[in-house]
Amino acid sequence: MMAFLRFLTWSLITAGVVVAVIGGGGYWLYREAEGPGPLTEPRTLIVPPHTGISGIADLLANEGVIRYGLVFQLIAGLSARGGALKAGEYEFPAGTSVLQALEIIAGGKTIKHRLTIPEGLTSVEVMALLRDAPALDGDTGPTPSEGELLPDTYVYSYGETRKELVERMRKAMAHALAELWQKRRPDLPLVSPQEAVTLASVVEKETAREEERAHVAGVFINRLRLGMKLQSDPTVLFSLGGNGAARVERPLTHADLAVNSPYNTYLIKGLPPGPIANPGRTALRAAVRPERTEDLFFVADGTGGHVFAKTLADQSRNIGLRHHGGAAGVDTDPAAPAAPGAAPNAAPPNGLPTAPPAAEPPRPAKPAPAAARPAKPAPASATRATNPAPAAVVLRPAKPRQPTDKDRRPRPIADQPTTR
Repeated sequence: MMAFLRFLTWSLITAGVVVAVIGGGGYWLYREAEGPGPLTEPRTLIVPPHTGISGIADLLANEGVIRYGLVFQLIAGLSARGGALKAGEYEFPAGTSVLQALEIIAGGKTIKHRLTIPEGLTSVEVMALLRDAPALDGDTGPTPSEGELLPDTYVYSYGETRKELVERMRKAMAHALAELWQKRRPDLPLVSPQEAVTLASVVEKETAREEERAHVAGVFINRLRLGMKLQSDPTVLFSLGGNGAARVERPLTHADLAVNSPYNTYLIKGLPPGPIANPGRTALRAAVRPERTEDLFFVADGTGGHVFAKTLADQSRNIGLRHHGGAAGVDTDPAAPAAPGAAPNAAPPNGLPTAPPAAEPPRPAKPAPAAARPAKPAPASATRATNPAPAAVVLRPAKPRQPTDKDRRPRPIADQPTTR
């Protein structure tokens, strides 16, 4: 009997110790799991693919996110979330606990990167941006054709491939184009969605102002209907750059306008054979829903916008005003067209689907040369005294008179456009 009591006593004591140890261990485990970790500032870590629970626990402990890797393993096992851990790039805030770290990784809360593709870039330029994106993997693959990629801001995670992102851009363009083509105006001289993309790319490159794109598209639609050449500078720049292979930064010259290329809309009628860039949604919408207008011309106003005109005379006047800064808010631009008698290599203003340049507006009148004016007739008495015969009168130059306000008024602008 005594032996049994002693056995029972030791059993109870042992059980109490075990319970105390387990309870203490559980409390410690809970405290380590719930309490703030050792991080004093946010830290970014990459969990490689196919990394197990123990590998992730060691990574977190070695990088100072948590104190003990064993605690992470135990918590992951007890919570049944060990099988849900995902590879990727994660950011752990300062003081991240074990439970928070487990939630971040098991929840796949990877860092989201953003890549913005501006409107109007060529495909070569888009591929360069993709290659420079540090969190993407792999190469870009073949360069897509112009107009295949939709400019937008794309969100991606570490490890996503560049080819995958290119495919997302293609699908986004196809979806946007299909949707907008269904909403097109029925009277457009465009026979396919591809022609809409081509027109949109020219509009995109002509103006950076969103509010102008529908108006610019309306001008081009009018010229297409009338069989007029588009005369768009961006198509010449595209041709000079090897069809989008390189960017041409210098101003155009008159010689450039004669470059032999199917994309040069100063030589060909109608649209170029394909897009010259990747247009955005606004330009696409402008191409299929252009503004109804009678305008056939436009010229840059020197402030980033354009001045539109219905007639050649109005266009020539606008060019003259822009070139000489003759209108309020219009700046002189070195790329403006040359007036007759000026340097022959001056190019038309960028973005000008237009007419020939107007004659140069005259400057304020100068006093006429002295020899050009006949002398005032001498008094009769003096004439008779020197030489009474009228045929022998000697005309002497008069002293130049001072210019008056009337002389300073500008003369009317001569409207003498020439065919470019």
